[in-house]
Amino acid sequence: MNPDLETIVNLAKKRGFVFQSSEIYGGLRSAYDYGPLGVELLRNVKEEWWRTMVRQRDDIVGIDSAVIQSPQVWVASGHVAGFSDPLVECQVCHNRFRPDKLDDPHECPECGSKDSFTEPREFQLMFRTNMGPVESEENTVYLRPETAQGIFINFENVQRTARKRLPFGIAQIGKSFRNEITPEKFIFRTREFEQMEMEYFCRPDESDRWFDYWVEERKRWYIELGLREENLQFREHDADELSHYAARTYDIDYRFPWGWDELEGIANRTDFDLKAHAEYSGEDLSYFDPETEERFIPHVVEPAAGANRATLAFLLDAYHEEEVRGEKRTVLRLDTRLSPIKVAVLPLSKKDVLTEVVDEIADLLRPLWAIEVDVTQSIGRRYRRQDEIGTPYAVTVDFDTLDDNEVTVRDRDTMDQDRIPISKLIEYLTERLPS
Repeated sequence: MNPDLETIVNLAKKRGFVFQSSEIYGGLRSAYDYGPLGVELLRNVKEEWWRTMVRQRDDIVGIDSAVIQSPQVWVASGHVAGFSDPLVECQVCHNRFRPDKLDDPHECPECGSKDSFTEPREFQLMFRTNMGPVESEENTVYLRPETAQGIFINFENVQRTARKRLPFGIAQIGKSFRNEITPEKFIFRTREFEQMEMEYFCRPDESDRWFDYWVEERKRWYIELGLREENLQFREHDADELSHYAARTYDIDYRFPWGWDELEGIANRTDFDLKAHAEYSGEDLSYFDPETEERFIPHVVEPAAGANRATLAFLLDAYHEEEVRGEKRTVLRLDTRLSPIKVAVLPLSKKDVLTEVVDEIADLLRPLWAIEVDVTQSIGRRYRRQDEIGTPYAVTVDFDTLDDNEVTVRDRDTMDQDRIPISKLIEYLTERLPS
């Protein structure tokens, strides 16, 4: 069973995964800072996505587009006219809510007032700002609400310079911003977040085949990185659920503490975006197929995942509590590719006589993996701390090491211990850890 959200929030703060942003000023709602362990975990999630989607394939390349783009981008995409949510306000406590998220449409979840809501009105989700020294409508720009449009407006640039033929994809990881009415549930829904999106361009008559292919590929990614299949739900949207740009959409949902919620969406966006940008910009965004000598607007299949949501899901799924010799042990059974710290180096004692060997081993391991030298508290407590932050291996340096040049390596999940010569340590760990 997964832990409740409060357990993960407490662990995140206690061990340095995630902190409330601006905490010394009372915090800022829905804004979070990733601490020393959290930034490593989040980076590892993004790195695994990039490795799978870009580095291991020859049909996908990456870009990094600007956060602030021409406002015409968002006019063409439909965001300026239609990127909004309905909002109601409680006239007693003045909190605002999305009507579709209310358990009871007649009762305020904050103050309990009955039938106190205003009529729904549309709430623009894009953050507006001004570019330049003068604030005016002419100088209005937006913080991007998604990374996808930065890919579409660079389609011709990438296709020409990367010399790609269909089918091919363009991937991007980056920050997006949405002025959510009700940000909630820790790092699940925030106003500033990171997306991992890929647009896969293909012939129109092949889009269904590639849609099915990417659904299976994205399922496999989560399961291979450790999410239990019973905590995943896969569902294709009915026709009345589809966005205006989508011919098909598929959700990968995760069993969060509050219920099933979206982890990733895969959409067949057809040729909607390229056609819209071609119309508004006046540029030709068609593709010429040299084999068939046809010119057409490609269709697009888009797997779009949230890096922060994925990080939360991996934390929840890895969390385990168990009893070991009468004591509670908390352990994060993260896949070794995601673990923030790969190896802990633990001297049995803080005595200076072990320091030189500990430093030598740390210098040996540090170029290959993220490591931590932990010298505080008893060795048992240090093992427990490393278990709790998901460190897969702990290397203990004891007084016998001074005589036999061997160390003890402890496995996080099994708690088995092997005595290894220092000269064989890298070979031993390389067989078990990603480099």
